[in-house]
Amino acid sequence: MTKFVQDRPYAKPEAAAKLLMELIAQHKSEHGTYATVGPVNSAFLKAGGNVAEYGAGRDHALAQSWFTMHISGSRFVLPE
Repeated sequence: MTKFVQDRPYAKPEAAAKLLMELIAQHKSEHGTYATVGPVNSAFLKAGGNVAEYGAGRDHALAQSWFTMHISGSRFVLPE
């Protein structure tokens, strides 16, 4: 018997990173230079992603220099 598993939309790191960037844009501070990790993480999970996909997307975006992380790990810092 063959079972069909639904594809996860954010299984590829590139797709997860793209969603993260969209969420960061929505949640960035009034200064526009950073977004707090908590609300972005929560929105990612509500959009259907999981913890592993979040981590893979974050790592992919960091490798592409789309943002950096504050030393505390609490903020995504956007390039100016």
